[in-house]
Amino acid sequence: MKRPRIYSRPDKPMQILVRRRERFDAPAVTEIAQPVVVDRATECHVTPGDVAARMVGYLGPQGDFLTLEPSAGTGQLVRALLASGHSRCELTMVERHRTLALALEKLGPCWNRCFLEYAEEARGRIEFPRIIMNPPFRDVRKHVAAALSLLGRGGHGEPATLVALVPCAFEHPEAETLEDLPDDTFAAAKVRTKIIRIQR
Repeated sequence: MKRPRIYSRPDKPMQILVRRRERFDAPAVTEIAQPVVVDRATECHVTPGDVAARMVGYLGPQGDFLTLEPSAGTGQLVRALLASGHSRCELTMVERHRTLALALEKLGPCWNRCFLEYAEEARGRIEFPRIIMNPPFRDVRKHVAAALSLLGRGGHGEPATLVALVPCAFEHPEAETLEDLPDDTFAAAKVRTKIIRIQR
Protein backbone atom coordinates (compact mmCIF):
# COMPACT_ATOMS: atom_id res chain seq x y z
CA MET A 1 0.00 0.00 0.00
CA LYS A 2 1.33 3.36 -1.01
CA ARG A 3 1.63 5.98 1.76
CA PRO A 4 0.27 9.44 1.10
CA ARG A 5 2.88 12.16 0.77
CA ILE A 6 2.59 14.33 3.81
CA TYR A 7 4.12 17.40 2.16
CA SER A 8 1.78 17.61 -0.78
CA ARG A 9 -1.73 18.99 -0.77
CA PRO A 10 -3.58 17.55 -3.76
CA ASP A 11 -6.54 19.55 -5.01
CA LYS A 12 -5.86 22.29 -2.43
CA PRO A 13 -4.82 25.79 -3.38
CA MET A 14 -1.35 26.72 -2.19
CA GLN A 15 -2.32 30.35 -1.78
CA ILE A 16 -5.34 31.91 -0.19
CA LEU A 17 -6.57 35.45 -0.33
CA VAL A 18 -6.22 37.42 2.87
CA ARG A 19 -8.46 40.37 3.35
CA ARG A 20 -6.39 43.42 4.27
CA ARG A 21 -7.22 45.05 7.52
CA GLU A 22 -8.11 48.67 7.52
CA ARG A 23 -5.23 50.84 8.67
CA PHE A 24 -5.76 52.96 11.69
CA ASP A 25 -3.59 55.56 13.27
CA ALA A 26 -2.50 54.59 16.76
CA PRO A 27 -2.87 57.32 19.34
CA ALA A 28 0.34 59.18 20.07
CA VAL A 29 2.24 57.74 23.00
CA THR A 30 2.58 60.26 25.76
CA GLU A 31 5.64 59.72 27.90
CA ILE A 32 4.77 60.02 31.55
CA ALA A 33 7.79 60.91 33.63
CA GLN A 34 8.32 58.71 36.64
CA PRO A 35 8.39 60.71 39.86
CA VAL A 36 11.76 60.63 41.55
CA VAL A 37 11.36 59.19 45.02
CA VAL A 38 14.34 59.88 47.24
CA ASP A 39 14.51 58.02 50.54
CA ARG A 40 16.28 59.39 53.60
CA ALA A 41 19.14 56.92 53.24
CA THR A 42 20.42 58.72 50.13
CA GLU A 43 21.03 61.99 52.02
CA CYS A 44 20.04 63.60 48.72
CA HIS A 45 19.09 67.26 49.10
CA VAL A 46 18.01 68.43 45.64
CA THR A 47 19.74 71.64 44.58
CA PRO A 48 17.20 74.30 43.54
CA GLY A 49 17.45 75.17 39.83
CA ASP A 50 18.43 78.82 40.34
CA VAL A 51 21.16 77.87 42.82
CA ALA A 52 22.47 75.20 40.43
CA ALA A 53 22.65 77.74 37.60
CA ARG A 54 24.65 80.18 39.75
CA MET A 55 27.02 77.41 40.81
CA VAL A 56 27.73 76.58 37.16
CA GLY A 57 28.46 80.26 36.55
CA TYR A 58 31.05 80.24 39.35
CA LEU A 59 32.97 77.43 37.60
CA GLY A 60 34.32 79.89 35.04
CA PRO A 61 34.43 79.95 31.25
CA GLN A 62 33.32 76.97 29.19
CA GLY A 63 35.76 74.85 27.29
CA ASP A 64 36.87 71.28 26.82
CA PHE A 65 37.25 70.79 30.58
CA LEU A 66 36.64 67.36 32.08
CA THR A 67 33.91 68.02 34.63
CA LEU A 68 33.02 65.87 37.64
CA GLU A 69 29.75 65.74 39.60
CA PRO A 70 30.61 63.41 42.51
CA SER A 71 27.16 63.08 44.12
CA ALA A 72 24.90 63.55 41.13
CA GLY A 73 21.60 62.74 42.89
CA THR A 74 18.66 63.72 40.71
CA GLY A 75 20.88 65.54 38.20
CA GLN A 76 20.09 69.18 39.00
CA LEU A 77 23.70 70.36 38.75
CA VAL A 78 24.25 68.31 35.58
CA ARG A 79 21.15 69.79 33.94
CA ALA A 80 22.43 73.27 34.78
CA LEU A 81 25.80 72.38 33.23
CA LEU A 82 24.19 71.12 30.02
CA ALA A 83 21.80 74.07 29.84
CA SER A 84 24.74 76.49 29.99
CA GLY A 85 26.45 74.77 27.06
CA HIS A 86 28.86 72.40 28.79
CA SER A 87 29.45 69.22 26.78
CA ARG A 88 28.09 65.89 28.03
CA CYS A 89 31.16 64.32 26.38
CA GLU A 90 33.38 65.93 29.05
CA LEU A 91 31.07 64.98 31.92
CA THR A 92 31.53 62.31 34.61
CA MET A 93 28.83 61.62 37.19
CA VAL A 94 29.04 59.41 40.26
CA GLU A 95 25.94 58.33 42.20
CA ARG A 96 25.73 55.45 44.68
CA HIS A 97 21.91 55.15 44.72
CA ARG A 98 21.05 52.65 41.97
CA THR A 99 17.66 54.09 40.95
CA LEU A 100 19.06 57.61 40.73
CA ALA A 101 22.11 56.41 38.78
CA LEU A 102 19.92 54.65 36.20
CA ALA A 103 17.88 57.82 35.68
CA LEU A 104 21.09 59.86 35.27
CA GLU A 105 22.21 57.69 32.33
CA LYS A 106 19.88 59.79 30.15
CA LEU A 107 22.10 62.80 30.83
CA GLY A 108 25.50 61.15 30.38
CA PRO A 109 27.84 58.49 31.71
CA CYS A 110 27.28 57.73 35.39
CA TRP A 111 29.27 55.53 37.77
CA ASN A 112 26.90 53.73 40.16
CA ARG A 113 29.09 53.59 43.23
CA CYS A 114 30.22 55.39 46.38
CA PHE A 115 32.21 58.48 45.43
CA LEU A 116 34.78 57.89 48.17
CA GLU A 117 35.60 54.49 46.63
CA TYR A 118 35.62 55.97 43.12
CA ALA A 119 38.05 58.72 44.18
CA GLU A 120 40.38 56.20 45.83
CA GLU A 121 40.67 54.25 42.57
CA ALA A 122 40.78 57.27 40.23
CA ARG A 123 43.43 59.22 42.21
CA GLY A 124 46.58 59.63 40.13
CA ARG A 125 44.88 58.33 36.97
CA ILE A 126 42.68 61.30 36.05
CA GLU A 127 42.45 65.01 36.79
CA PHE A 128 39.28 67.07 36.63
CA PRO A 129 39.74 70.81 35.91
CA ARG A 130 36.09 71.38 36.91
CA ILE A 131 34.23 69.85 39.86
CA ILE A 132 30.75 70.87 40.93
CA MET A 133 29.11 69.22 43.91
CA ASN A 134 26.41 69.15 46.56
CA PRO A 135 27.94 66.47 48.82
CA PRO A 136 26.20 64.58 51.65
CA PHE A 137 26.20 67.01 54.58
CA ARG A 138 27.05 64.33 57.15
CA ASP A 139 30.34 63.41 55.45
CA VAL A 140 31.02 66.72 53.73
CA ARG A 141 34.67 66.92 54.79
CA LYS A 142 35.47 63.45 53.44
CA HIS A 143 33.70 64.13 50.15
CA VAL A 144 35.33 67.53 49.56
CA ALA A 145 38.76 66.09 50.43
CA ALA A 146 38.17 63.20 47.98
CA ALA A 147 37.07 65.64 45.27
CA LEU A 148 40.14 67.85 45.84
CA SER A 149 42.35 64.78 45.40
CA LEU A 150 41.03 64.60 41.80
CA LEU A 151 41.16 68.35 41.08
CA GLY A 152 43.87 69.37 38.62
CA ARG A 153 44.41 71.53 35.56
CA GLY A 154 44.76 68.55 33.22
CA GLY A 155 46.99 70.51 30.85
CA HIS A 156 44.78 73.64 30.78
CA GLY A 157 45.98 77.17 31.49
CA GLU A 158 42.85 78.09 33.45
CA PRO A 159 42.85 77.37 37.20
CA ALA A 160 41.28 74.08 38.24
CA THR A 161 38.04 74.99 40.02
CA LEU A 162 35.80 73.24 42.54
CA VAL A 163 32.41 74.75 43.39
CA ALA A 164 30.46 73.14 46.22
CA LEU A 165 27.28 73.65 48.22
CA VAL A 166 28.18 72.91 51.84
CA PRO A 167 26.92 73.57 55.40
CA CYS A 168 27.91 76.99 56.75
CA ALA A 169 29.98 75.27 59.46
CA PHE A 170 32.31 73.79 56.82
CA GLU A 171 35.71 75.46 56.66
CA HIS A 172 38.69 74.90 54.37
CA PRO A 173 41.82 77.08 54.18
CA GLU A 174 41.62 77.38 50.38
CA ALA A 175 37.86 78.03 50.18
CA GLU A 176 36.26 81.36 49.41
CA THR A 177 32.61 81.79 50.34
CA LEU A 178 30.63 83.05 47.36
CA GLU A 179 27.11 83.01 48.82
CA ASP A 180 25.34 82.34 52.10
CA LEU A 181 22.10 80.66 51.06
CA PRO A 182 18.68 81.34 52.64
CA ASP A 183 17.60 79.13 55.55
CA ASP A 184 14.75 77.62 53.50
CA THR A 185 16.96 76.45 50.59
CA PHE A 186 16.38 72.82 51.63
CA ALA A 187 12.98 72.16 53.18
CA ALA A 188 13.97 68.70 54.44
CA ALA A 189 17.30 69.73 55.99
CA LYS A 190 17.62 72.07 58.94
CA VAL A 191 21.12 73.08 57.93
CA ARG A 192 22.27 76.54 56.91
CA THR A 193 24.27 76.31 53.70
CA LYS A 194 26.66 78.28 51.52
CA ILE A 195 28.42 78.06 48.15
CA ILE A 196 32.20 77.88 48.21
CA ARG A 197 34.89 77.85 45.54
CA ILE A 198 38.42 76.42 45.64
CA GLN A 199 40.88 77.12 42.82
CA ARG A 200 44.32 75.63 42.27
